[in-house]
Amino acid sequence: MEDIRSKKDYGGKALLPILVFLGLYLGCGTYFSIKGVESPFWLMPRYVALMIGILVALLCFEKNEKFSRKVDIYCKGAGASGVMLMGIIVLLAGGFASATSAIGGKDSVVNLGIQLIPTQFLIPGIFLICCIISTCIGTSMGTQVTMIPVAIALAQGAGLNAGMAGAAAIAGAYFGDNLSMISDTTIIATKGVGADMKDKFIMNFKIAIPAAIITMVLYGVLSLKSGVTAGAAEVGNYQILTILPYIIVITLAVLGLDVILALSIGTGLACVIGMMVGNVGFFEWAQAVGSGMEDMFWLAVFAMMVSGMMELIRYYGGVQWLVNTAMKHTKSRKSCQYVIGLLSMAISGTTLNNPVACLISAPIAKELGEEYRIAPKRMASLLDIFSCAILMVVPHDSGCLLVQQYSGCSYIDIIKYAFYPVLLILFTCITIQCGLLMTKEEKAAVSKLAQPADEKG
Repeated sequence: MEDIRSKKDYGGKALLPILVFLGLYLGCGTYFSIKGVESPFWLMPRYVALMIGILVALLCFEKNEKFSRKVDIYCKGAGASGVMLMGIIVLLAGGFASATSAIGGKDSVVNLGIQLIPTQFLIPGIFLICCIISTCIGTSMGTQVTMIPVAIALAQGAGLNAGMAGAAAIAGAYFGDNLSMISDTTIIATKGVGADMKDKFIMNFKIAIPAAIITMVLYGVLSLKSGVTAGAAEVGNYQILTILPYIIVITLAVLGLDVILALSIGTGLACVIGMMVGNVGFFEWAQAVGSGMEDMFWLAVFAMMVSGMMELIRYYGGVQWLVNTAMKHTKSRKSCQYVIGLLSMAISGTTLNNPVACLISAPIAKELGEEYRIAPKRMASLLDIFSCAILMVVPHDSGCLLVQQYSGCSYIDIIKYAFYPVLLILFTCITIQCGLLMTKEEKAAVSKLAQPADEKG
């Protein structure tokens, strides 16, 4: 995409469109939640709030610029290759989920899961399984579109909180996205600052594992407190054969096959199995696939709308303002680490794209890190951790939207169980404040930086 900028740099004012969107959507939802209104986040539809933000971006900046020119910039952002790819993936995921459900696969997974896993451990189990899958396949999106429908169905079948199950699936998906050595976020972060992926993985692992363990314990405790016991859920019948499409899709993704191909194969396999067991015919399968795709149209369109708005914000100078502001607030080694993390977090939260956030932040992080003698593996970890953490809590990321789609839960119902991102950031901050996991070179650099101050004393 051509790198163009408006004649006038609007700086922080360029972020107004996304603030308007978040203010309307979250503000109205929170207000009506406090008032006790039913379905509070549906009263101000996300599309309407986002469209108002887009109109602000189109009408309130560069008034001398032709309106058609700004619309063209918006369309280039909305049609970015990454957005189109995500759209295809979610449409295929919707078709796959609907097809496997039509042949009885969804019910079989639920009933088998309830039988094999004690009900009170289903939520921690969902989190752990998503952690493993996402670490193996290296993508949060692939894990979310595969596991969120299953996680919600398991929770609802066992009488557990669907919002908590959704939050666990989202957290597990980003756990692997953050750690996996085949994740595009990890690759971009390490290459951008000159870090070794193995070193970055080890450092990330030491920070993420304590947060993950505590998260699993919290989910287990809350499941027990809900009053659901091991025998509380009624176990229905299941057919192992109808579960095969799920197993094939996950296995193919773990082996490195593109998620589009994996979902396509799984959907086709569902057709074959459905006709073999006599659950569905070809046209019933086709209708199920079409229905599932239609259920996901909104998410594909929403992603395009957000991406287009963010392209306008970038055009007006909003993203560059975030970068420049971060650089101005770096005054010490600790503040440098916070700036690196917060810069990555801010860009990731606004663009909803953690690889892009790392790509933009990495050159700045490298420059700042070299000045304050911060190890490349630490810089890469900070970029990756903060960019992933924010996506687990923003209301307009695909994971949260998918959970709302499948469970009917509100954003508040999901976010109140988002323990992992909070704990991950907490442990990262402890590492920064206490100077933990420092390399020999970093310790030597800290001593050298402290020498002038000692001599002055």
